[in-house]
Amino acid sequence: MEEMSRDRWLRFADRWKPYLGVLFLQLGYAFNGIIVKSALNKGLNPCTFSVYRNISAFIAFAPFALYFERKLRPQMTLFVFLKIMLLAQLEPVMDQILYYTGMKHTTVTYATAMCNILPAMTFFMAWIFRLEKVNIRRLHSQGKIIGTFATVGGAMVMTLVNGPVIPLPWTNVIRVHHPRPSDAPSQDDHLKGAIMITAACFCWASFYILQAVTLKEYPAQLSLTTLICMMGALQGTLMTLVIEKGKRGIWSIKWDTKLLAILYSGIVRSGASYYISGLVMKEKGPFFVTAFNPLGMVIVVIVSSFTLGEQMYLGRVVGAIIIIIGLYMIIWGKSKDSSLSDSRNEEVEISHDEETSADKNVSKSEVDDGIIKEEVGSEASI
Repeated sequence: MEEMSRDRWLRFADRWKPYLGVLFLQLGYAFNGIIVKSALNKGLNPCTFSVYRNISAFIAFAPFALYFERKLRPQMTLFVFLKIMLLAQLEPVMDQILYYTGMKHTTVTYATAMCNILPAMTFFMAWIFRLEKVNIRRLHSQGKIIGTFATVGGAMVMTLVNGPVIPLPWTNVIRVHHPRPSDAPSQDDHLKGAIMITAACFCWASFYILQAVTLKEYPAQLSLTTLICMMGALQGTLMTLVIEKGKRGIWSIKWDTKLLAILYSGIVRSGASYYISGLVMKEKGPFFVTAFNPLGMVIVVIVSSFTLGEQMYLGRVVGAIIIIIGLYMIIWGKSKDSSLSDSRNEEVEISHDEETSADKNVSKSEVDDGIIKEEVGSEASI
């Protein structure tokens, strides 16, 4: 009885493991945006932040990769190394610098909302590279497509539609003690930030697609994560020395919010997220990892109402409901994909077993025929 309950629990945990993984990713992304925005407001340079962030991730994950994957690490080839170099350029360097520079020109809520174009980008790129199963005639594929646009649309509703204010007691208390700063970003800053964040999302989606391809050739996730962070730190250092030439003060670090942002973002947002996204990607594909990205918008709005005293509007609540409905449609579509693949595997196994048994019967009949012929021949000779 205990063994049956344990097996049932293991099956349940194995089924929901990808969903818990992407939920952890979105929680990490949401808190990372709030912490890093606070550090950027205090003068943190996006370029040096990217370098220090990848260094901290490399230091944190290198010992685990060396110990746990010492016997699992495949041989490094030239093509795999070039892919790792490109991975390091896409996300640890280009995406981070563009995204956090764009966030510096806007707000954390605006930057998080802009990132909700990521699922649509990843979905169509995965479709093009045949990493996502899509059959428009199938109802579950239609559900995935509609759910993707619903999550993106819900995030846009949260950003563009305000409506009446929902009175929350804790927001009034926080706004009294922490009033809003007067130096809000201008319209030009928002446009500049939007362009940078859009380019960052393209780099981010390309990173996920290339990571899914690279994991097929280099399946050691911890080692791949460590190598990406190491190469990202090296490439980011060279790029920062070129972009910020002669600015030595940007490299200084003190025991303040900037150091907290570097350590948290490096360990959680870089190292842990690369590793967990790789695990989820192996089972569900790159689109599944990014499909839950609009959930980060909901988390940011809720956390910001508690920590920053941001007011809750009816439009944000409606947008959150649309996002949840879209996520449900995506989960339903992906579950149908899994059930179809499982049934096909079972059919292949059954047909293989039938062919094997048929071959055995044929070989057995041939042996029996041979024995009978030998007996007849021997009787004839007698």
